[in-house]
Amino acid sequence: MRKFIQIFLTCLLLPTLAQANAIRLKDLVEFDGVRGNDLVGYGLVVGLNGTGDGLRNSPFTEEIMTNILERLGVNVSGEQFRPNNVAAVFVTATLPPFARVGGTIDATVSAIGDSSSLLGGTLIMTPLNAADGQIYAVAQGTILAGGAVAEGEAATVTKGVPTSGVIPSGARVEREIDFDLSSLSSMRLALREPDFTTAGRIEQAINSEFGRNVAVMKDSGTVEVNIPRTNARSTAHAVGRMENVLVEPQRKARVVVDQSSGTIVMGSDVRISHVAVAQGNLTLRVEESPLVSQPNPFADGETVVVPRTGAALEEDPGIQLAEVRETTSLSEVVGGLNALGVSPRDMIDILKSLKAAGALHAEFIVR
Repeated sequence: MRKFIQIFLTCLLLPTLAQANAIRLKDLVEFDGVRGNDLVGYGLVVGLNGTGDGLRNSPFTEEIMTNILERLGVNVSGEQFRPNNVAAVFVTATLPPFARVGGTIDATVSAIGDSSSLLGGTLIMTPLNAADGQIYAVAQGTILAGGAVAEGEAATVTKGVPTSGVIPSGARVEREIDFDLSSLSSMRLALREPDFTTAGRIEQAINSEFGRNVAVMKDSGTVEVNIPRTNARSTAHAVGRMENVLVEPQRKARVVVDQSSGTIVMGSDVRISHVAVAQGNLTLRVEESPLVSQPNPFADGETVVVPRTGAALEEDPGIQLAEVRETTSLSEVVGGLNALGVSPRDMIDILKSLKAAGALHAEFIVR
């Protein structure tokens, strides 16, 4: 009876454990046609507190300022003006899928001249173009820069990047993307991290959701869904059901290290073969102690400087050859490496050596 209860509880817990590691389909794939479009524009920021472009070093700033004033009916031809409160900028934004006319999107503003700060500036009306050259949005508004500048007569302190900022909801959509989702008879799902096992699980999960074979795996990065076979009211309804399907992805074993900060990130599937590792430091000391030799008083001789050099080579006696046994879990990998008593930066060198020796069974990425 006790054995039967254990088997029964195991059967109840298995689906719960599998579901705990599952991820929504919308977080694993990109739906064909459902994507954003990049926009870019060239504009002018005004109202800066003396931190604008130097017009002699940035002639394009003077040119765009002249064009804007002339469009507003101000004739500045032949005039010589050198304001220091304007700056030329690039404005970028992403037009989300199915954005409608009148909607607003965020805009990012970045200086392209020698302006030292965009703090407190206002972006003048700037058209934003897509790759086809058409204007899809217009940006304007006050810039929120993420840095700060403090300066005096002899020193300047800068924190963050004051030459770049954002305008929340600062661009208004003026044109829509011509895309009819309901006209699709099939839709491809592009995996963000291509993997045959994950693609197969997505195919099975979608077919299980709709109760029939509506999805087929094309390759490691693509799963195609037949929309009419889903019997959904529309393509949007079919996508709405698919994007919340739970799938447990299969990840590649990876080790990612950042040499500048000493950060190490390892996946749960990383394995290390049985290997021995030694890590230590050598210290070389060289000391110069010259000796001055002088002749006796009233003797016929010369003062001579005799060089004396002391050299010593020391090795940390606490470092020994350590054995890292074949491991089956991430905690054992970390525990085996920590047993050497090394710092994270030294551990990066050890991981490189393990990969070169063929003992680290994972993709090794250095940033």
